[in-house]
Amino acid sequence: MTKLGPDAAGLLPLLACPVCRQGELLGLDETLKDGDIHCSDCGNAYPVRGGIPILLPPEIDTAAVHDELDHAHKQRQAGFFDREVAETFEINRPHESPRAYEWLMAEKFRLGAERLPRLRGATVVDACCGSGMEAEFLARAGAKVIAIDISEGCAIRARKRAERYQLDYLVVVGDVERLPVRTRAADISYVHDGLHHLAEPVKGIRELGRVAAKAVSINEPGDALATKFAVRLGVALAEEGAGNRVARLRGGEVRRELELAGFQTSVRRYLMYYKHEPGSVMRLVSRPGLHQAYRVATRLANAALGRWGNKLQVTAVRPGQPAGGGGQAN
Repeated sequence: MTKLGPDAAGLLPLLACPVCRQGELLGLDETLKDGDIHCSDCGNAYPVRGGIPILLPPEIDTAAVHDELDHAHKQRQAGFFDREVAETFEINRPHESPRAYEWLMAEKFRLGAERLPRLRGATVVDACCGSGMEAEFLARAGAKVIAIDISEGCAIRARKRAERYQLDYLVVVGDVERLPVRTRAADISYVHDGLHHLAEPVKGIRELGRVAAKAVSINEPGDALATKFAVRLGVALAEEGAGNRVARLRGGEVRRELELAGFQTSVRRYLMYYKHEPGSVMRLVSRPGLHQAYRVATRLANAALGRWGNKLQVTAVRPGQPAGGGGQAN
């Protein structure tokens, strides 16, 4: 049995059945006892395992076996991340990493959040949360976070991160294409490097827009000329270890979907490259005397060349909401 902290417990009413998105989840409370919970409207049952609600539509529950192509794609993705071998690194990153790597992860978050409305006190859905690094950044900026991932293994690691670093966020297993969150129940929806796993990223974009009352932040690999050269050179991947094609998003397509959902959008690109696990170069530029130069050079490169960069950042804000300052903790 898991006892949630006050922030995480307060987010439980925002959750909804991923099928009908209306009914109350009967039996779901702050103790998160293992067993089944049920939708009060459509009657679908969902398990709580190890203190984590598994709110996947029945047809794509990763414990089931199906022949449909889209479901098989999702199961393959979930299974791949369930088997993550570098558990300690995934739970701790960017802590206990070279100084330059830790700074670069914080810089990546800053770029994704700086155009959002104020994060302190806001409720945020962190979709495709992985092992919780972005959920930690959001929580430390003062947000109340629902961290959602289709991989149960990722969700377990995200919860271990929360326990290890004394963070109070809610962890749920769910599908970004059928988010188990009520319509406009969250202030902000946020994703960083998650939609590119999907066969059809547009479905995830629409869901992020559905659940957000104030704003959306989407941060993904962009369909950039530099990226195409990097793929040819073998520096960037065309296909991930899970077997999926890396979907590189176009700013115009993302903008169109979010504007159809009633948002005002801003689109930009920037440069961002690093190995998932830091290597010798990152350790080198973490040395005294080189670290500050690396930080300055990274920002200068983005000022000069970022408009052609490999990363796409889209911030969408509903009319009447203030934009900017979201990355500030105070």
